[in-house]
Amino acid sequence: MPKKRLSMRKIREVLRLKHELGRSHREIATSLGIANSTVSDYARRAAAAGFTWPLPEGLDDAALEAALFPPLPPSRVPRPEPNWEQVHRELQRHKGVTLQLLWLEYVTAHPNGYRYSRFCERYRAWRGRIDVVMRQVYRAGEKAFVDYAGPKFQVVDRETGEVQGAMVFVGVLGASNYTFVDVTRSRSLPDWTMSHVRMFEFWGGVPELVIPDNEKAAVHKASRYEPDLNPTYQELATHYGTAVLPARPRATIRSSRSANSATPSRRCWPR
Repeated sequence: MPKKRLSMRKIREVLRLKHELGRSHREIATSLGIANSTVSDYARRAAAAGFTWPLPEGLDDAALEAALFPPLPPSRVPRPEPNWEQVHRELQRHKGVTLQLLWLEYVTAHPNGYRYSRFCERYRAWRGRIDVVMRQVYRAGEKAFVDYAGPKFQVVDRETGEVQGAMVFVGVLGASNYTFVDVTRSRSLPDWTMSHVRMFEFWGGVPELVIPDNEKAAVHKASRYEPDLNPTYQELATHYGTAVLPARPRATIRSSRSANSATPSRRCWPR
């Protein structure tokens, strides 16, 4: 709530005590029974308007008030609003597309647009209004979700300067979101299976089900009902006493959405 403005009589007295008598702001505040900050504020406003003491002859209260309290500048022009539906579609459609890349395209087209942090905030707010999510409940130790995170990246050996490719393997327990991360040279079958071995050792146990996202090293042929597992991967599951249940392939999910547009999208990662 804004502070109540002093009467013009008191404001004139503030200026007289300051400029004619040379009193300090603290002394003026004590004399008039007002805050020291209030004295400073009116003195600053008067200096900005070019007033000292005595005030110009014929300056009435209305003119003094208008000079000390000019109207606020008009509000800034609204920033152009991105097409959030298109932003959301691009994030879902193209691998490697990030909010930062989409913001760079937006700010290139609209230099007076939102800053990156505000762009992300507004997108998350928009997504929160349209997302339909079926929350999954998992028992402890029931399911682990595994996949590679992102595209292949390069690692440079500091001693030799050799550049090698690397992949990030991620495993997440459904009930607790307890996460294991492993970096391998490739996404080949040996690297895929050894990442599972290290994951089980890291957790100190084995979940009832391992759910991969149809990784080629794990699934020869994706299917909604009878996925064809890689024999080596199947043997790994048998050895550790667990079962592999690949996530439904994206093509199947898309076709089921077409048949029933009310069906929300689902991903294999726990929420």
